[in-house]
Amino acid sequence: MSEGPHVESENGPSAHDDVYGPRPQAAEEKLLSEETKPTLSGPHSTLGKLPAATHILNSILNNYDHKLRPGIGEKPTVVTVELSVNTLGPISILDMEYTIDITFCQTWYDERLRYNGSFESFVLNGNMVSQLWIPDTFFRNSKRTQEHVITMPNQMVRIHKDGKVLYTIRMTIDAGCLLHMLKFPMDSHSCPLSFSSFSYPESEMIYKWEDFKLEINEKNSWKLFQFDFTGVTNITETVSTPTGDFMVMTLFFNVSRRFGFIAFQNYVPSSVTTMLSWVSFWIKKDSAPARTSLGITSVLTMTTLGTFSRKNFPRVSYITALDFYIAICFVFCFCALMEFAVLNFLTYNRTKPRASPKLRHPDIHARALMPPRASAHQHPDAFVCQIEDSDESDGEEGPSCPAQQSLSPGGIQNPGGCCKWCKKYVCVVPRCEGSIWQQGRLFIHIYRLDNYSRVVFPVTFFFFNVLYWLVCLNL
Repeated sequence: MSEGPHVESENGPSAHDDVYGPRPQAAEEKLLSEETKPTLSGPHSTLGKLPAATHILNSILNNYDHKLRPGIGEKPTVVTVELSVNTLGPISILDMEYTIDITFCQTWYDERLRYNGSFESFVLNGNMVSQLWIPDTFFRNSKRTQEHVITMPNQMVRIHKDGKVLYTIRMTIDAGCLLHMLKFPMDSHSCPLSFSSFSYPESEMIYKWEDFKLEINEKNSWKLFQFDFTGVTNITETVSTPTGDFMVMTLFFNVSRRFGFIAFQNYVPSSVTTMLSWVSFWIKKDSAPARTSLGITSVLTMTTLGTFSRKNFPRVSYITALDFYIAICFVFCFCALMEFAVLNFLTYNRTKPRASPKLRHPDIHARALMPPRASAHQHPDAFVCQIEDSDESDGEEGPSCPAQQSLSPGGIQNPGGCCKWCKKYVCVVPRCEGSIWQQGRLFIHIYRLDNYSRVVFPVTFFFFNVLYWLVCLNL
């Protein structure tokens, strides 16, 4: 053989034979000259047990056929699996896959490899793997697999004298992981790693765990980043295919998302932008540029946040918990902008009666004369209008005629330019004197819409947050 195997003695190493190398000479031997040193002859005296190991290895591989599995035609080959996780992660949300670095160990018995001798086992390097039968195990959900070959192929075979074979290989796998993002960012996932035989059905090859031995080396620098590792589970199932029934072993690596990163990147900006849009309720109604700019900026900011949250996100057909929260914040910002639009329209664009030029003198309080009783019956829409100068106004913006009172019975104020149903529930007069409940109807003072919004918007947003977090954290 071109490469000598590493062998382990049955009696164990001696004090000077713990490693393979030159033996130290005794003090008496160092005193002998080269002429007086005895000359050793024979391969056994110069090479130790190496020829015996080579002879055993050649004898067991002489008539060995690595194309046939052990026990063919008699019984299925039982392969015991052990797995050591070196590194887990990162998890790619966009591609729905994760990376795992493992050391994969398979153990089985091959009666053709039994031998008699003083060696308990032979350790062969990766170059000898092609001369032995190896299970054709493949990972069913792998997208890319990399075998490490620096400085030599990272694989090893150990042959025991009773025919037990241990095959170990290190590999890095990019495996698919179907992520259910409905609860994002309060989501948890189970990323599978599934393997089975490629060509041997269950009647010829059986996989099993040895007490589910799985080593998790969390002390290594795992690259989970946004996730926390919560544990691992395994299942064994039989999958039916057109080529036969195969035994499939699956490991599930359970992870849960860390909430801090998403909170500072999405929830906090969305909530602050929504509350910032409420500042317009404290700005005067005549400051249209300021209120409009604030409302439009809030809406555009929420649109940007919604787009940014989907930038590194798979294009799923459903909305997530974060999408729903951002959508509600967008609705709040849009409603704050529409509140000013409604207030501005009803305040400055309703029909205003024109007063005569004589009534517009700043120092005169003009009052329209009440028409005769007979005329009042002929003109049911007659009204009383009082024009006041700016010194006596209390800051209410409105038309030059502040009140328009119908002469119809009941004294219900008639907003000009509004439909009939609006008269029942809405008061658009700047100095509405009607009570809150009048004739069984709830009247809303349009000129006090900002006062209502200062309370309604924050309270509604508060109850929405309470309900949202209770539902999301308890699902």
